[in-house]
Order: sequence, then C-alpha cells, then structure tokens
Amino acid sequence: MIVVAGEALIDLVPQGRGALAGLKPALGGGPYNTAVALGRLGSPTAFCSRTSRDAFGEALLDGLREAGVDVSAVQRGAEPTTLAVATIDIDGSAAYSFYVDGTADRLFAAPAELPAGTRAVSFGTCSLVLEPGATAYEELLRAAAAQGVFTALDPNIRAGLIPDADAYRARFKSWLPSVSLLKLSEEDALWLGGTPSEWLAAGPSAVVVTHGGDGLTVFTRGGAVLPVPGEQVDVVDTIGAGDTVNAALLHGLARLDALSPQALDALGTEDWTRLLRFAARAAAITCSRAGAQPPYASELGEL
Repeated sequence: MIVVAGEALIDLVPQGRGALAGLKPALGGGPYNTAVALGRLGSPTAFCSRTSRDAFGEALLDGLREAGVDVSAVQRGAEPTTLAVATIDIDGSAAYSFYVDGTADRLFAAPAELPAGTRAVSFGTCSLVLEPGATAYEELLRAAAAQGVFTALDPNIRAGLIPDADAYRARFKSWLPSVSLLKLSEEDALWLGGTPSEWLAAGPSAVVVTHGGDGLTVFTRGGAVLPVPGEQVDVVDTIGAGDTVNAALLHGLARLDALSPQALDALGTEDWTRLLRFAARAAAITCSRAGAQPPYASELGEL
C-alpha cells in the first residue's frame, strides 16, 4: 500500500485565453493528483487528508474512488474546499492563485497510525505550508520515517502561499533526514537555493529533478547522475505533470521492490533509466490532456 498524504482541492481552469475565460472546476491538488495517478496505474493506494463535506469535497472523494483509491483515512469537516484559480501561459504552463482561508484541509490532524500494509508515504505541496495542518503532516512524515517506512517528498513550491521564504527553506532542510526520495522541479530547486549533493548529504537516498519537456535527472547517494530526455508531445497544459511523475516513480519502485532506502541505493543505471523513462512517458500523456488527467496502466505498458 502506498499512502499519499496532503491536500485535495478544486482547480478553476480557464477554457480559453484571458483571466476569466470560462473557468471550469477540476479535481486537483498535488497529493490528490498523485493518488489518482497511482490508482490508475494499478498500485494499491490510500489517501490521507481532510476534505469538506460540501459538494466539491464529495466530488473529490468520488474521483479517488473511481481511481480505486482507499479513502478510509480521509477526515471530513464542515469547512469549505480550498480553491485554486489557474492561469495557463502560451506554452501550457500553469500558475495559481489560492483561496485557502478557513478551508477544510488546513485542519488535518495526524492519524494515530498508518493504514495496514503501508509500504510508502508521499508528501508535498500546500499541505506542508498551511498551518495548522502543515505541522500535522510534518509529524506524520517524521513518524513514518522513524518506523522505517519509505517516504517521498515533492515540495512543489507555491511561493505565493509562503509568508517567510527563509523560514520555509530552513524547515525544508529539517525534513530531509526523514525523506527517502526527494523529487522536485528545477524551478523548485532554484527557489530553494540548494543542490542535489547538499540534499543527498542531509538524508535522501536519491533526488530526482524534473526539467519540464527536457526530461528528468536522478542524483544518487552513490554519486550517479543520470539524465533521461522527455517524451515529445503536443502540450495542452502541464497541470498534474509533476504529480504524475511522483506517481510513476513510486509505482515503478514498488514494481522493482525498491521501496526502501537500502533498495534505492542498490538500483543500477538500467533500473533508473527504465524508471525515469516510464515517468517521462506518463507525464507526457498528462500534458497532452486538459487538466490533471494522468494515464491508466493500459496506456503506458510495462515499466
């Protein structure tokens, strides 16, 4: 079982050019997209979050169930669902404005235990910024790592939500001893101001950096640096592409029986190449569709 911990929200996505070009609600949130992508790939997956009892919250849970994701660990509340208004650039890249005051996912409480059979837990995005939930997710990250559970982190920086950049950067560094796999975009890396070698020295067994359409690079604790090119595709938008990479990496590592720091250290060039190419194919399919619509296993073939 792979558990994804973090926010679920509604993206309001323009259906044309212009700030108010027919905004359409879409199910979203980085962790939510990761859970849906894992479910579609066929990995046993559970979602650990807090969602509203409003209509948006019900739709979010329905989307998880349709993907085969276990929602028994999802907490519920009367507060509204977080909204994110997307702006799509000419190249398909997305920027967001968030409406988060008093929303349900901010009141997440760390569970007493993880679902039975948990092999890995994935964290990231707004859930590690917005208090008081951020502290609860941080507590869950540290507890999972202390129990020997494989942990994955995608900070997925949303700078507009971070009131004190230096404090967040320090907090990010404090998480690294509890992280098995760090995945981040090159934009995230630039904002954070660190390097893969620095992050590896702090704890993770591997760091995967995404370069948009140019592909991915893995940096390992053993000193390997392995780039893989991206898959060429006509980009509609990039919403959910990084989340799809998260899911593809975790799904592939599960298939390789490598959901432990020791197994990650033992992966060779051939395994990493297969894994990164699989993630690149998955992300390309997501980019070819409007909104976060990650692929199903039948669309990707074998790892």
